[in-house]
Amino acid sequence: MTHLTKQQLTELTSKLQADQDSLIQHLEHNDHYGIGRSMRDNTSEFSSLDNHPADIGTELFEREKDLALCDHDELQLTRIEDALERIATGEYGVCANCGKPISFDRLSAIPETAYCKEHSPQQYVSHDRPVEEEVLSPPFGRTSLDEFENPGFDGEDAWQIVEGFGSSDSPAYAEDSNVDSYSDIGIEAASELDGFVEPYESYVATDIYGQNVFFYRNGQYHELMSSTERQDSEDSLGTGPNTY
Repeated sequence: MTHLTKQQLTELTSKLQADQDSLIQHLEHNDHYGIGRSMRDNTSEFSSLDNHPADIGTELFEREKDLALCDHDELQLTRIEDALERIATGEYGVCANCGKPISFDRLSAIPETAYCKEHSPQQYVSHDRPVEEEVLSPPFGRTSLDEFENPGFDGEDAWQIVEGFGSSDSPAYAEDSNVDSYSDIGIEAASELDGFVEPYESYVATDIYGQNVFFYRNGQYHELMSSTERQDSEDSLGTGPNTY
């Protein structure tokens, strides 16, 4: 015997029937979100081969969204039909797990529920992650060689070259929030050496035979000279890190 009054049961039944009619009309009106039609029909194109891959990706995303919305509505409709059947058999308002009465407040909010608050299967948040993350971690996946002492040219460097031609990033996406220009918002843009691995490679050079060593007095050279002169000055004054 249900713990709900006749008035409460009538109110909940009316709400379930109204939700049922609304879902049925919605699904019939939009032809189940149009999943019966092909992607070509949705785009009014004779063929998808002449479209840009991004356009096809957009259509594919919309189709996946339609499938998800349709599945959601059909699942909701099934739950409502089950609730109406439980009302007809006198089993409505009782938790299917523990057998205890479900409060009227909860039924008013979720009239199709078959569980009390403590045993609702929807209260558990899944911590499952996409399997692709196993390949994409660490950043740039298996193409990242930053953990090695001399990584050379890896996937991160390849992206930096492509990124140099422009991207849609803004300072909000920068790894370091304190950036002064758009040229510093790339992946490790401020700390990466551009075109060489060690700083001295940018200003030390030889001829084609490996002889006649000479220096290019570029920014890296002047930065090194400045730091060396500063270190020599500190050592001479007895304030450097290697003085006692």
